[in-house]
Amino acid sequence: MAVRIVSLGQKPYVPTHHAMQKRITELKGGTEAELWCVEHPSVFTQGQAGRPDHVLDPGTIPVVQSDRGGQVTYHGPGQAIVYTLIPLKAFRLNVRQLVTLLENAVIDVAMTRGVCGVAKTDAPGVYVEDKKLASLGLRIRQGVSYHGVAVNVAMDLAPFTRINPCGFAGLEVTDLYQCTGIKESASTVACAVASAVEDRLLSA
Repeated sequence: MAVRIVSLGQKPYVPTHHAMQKRITELKGGTEAELWCVEHPSVFTQGQAGRPDHVLDPGTIPVVQSDRGGQVTYHGPGQAIVYTLIPLKAFRLNVRQLVTLLENAVIDVAMTRGVCGVAKTDAPGVYVEDKKLASLGLRIRQGVSYHGVAVNVAMDLAPFTRINPCGFAGLEVTDLYQCTGIKESASTVACAVASAVEDRLLSA
């Protein structure tokens, strides 16, 4: 088994989504996983279960339909995203185990920064004092997972007030900067999360 971490920098959502769809067909049946670290320009993405009424006031921010699970969320500058392209059978994982693995990787990275994050059984993601720090959304096709986890690092959180984040009205959102007062780059945190995911994948 092997894991490759790919740093993409800042890329628009739609072409990145299409690239993931293409790449998973190349990874199916194999023993290699890829973790894509990326940051997106401002965009709301609506998951397969997304309801239009959860998009309250998008303004000039585009709303894009996605094939991941879940409801609506926001991506923007200052958010660390790790897309997880993993042939699950090769890494002896099911979907629930992958969700837990991703949540624990984020919790550990947050803890190294003095932030105590927790997971919730009824609402995937990582939370700090009931405020959402990281969101998860996955899709499995041909035995390969894609999409992944988004961690709020140091970003404008106002767009989250224009939606019901992940389908929850009034859900408050936070980022690492709000929690620590230390401003890091999204790429630094994405690399840390990807490394934590890699460690878990290779030890699973």
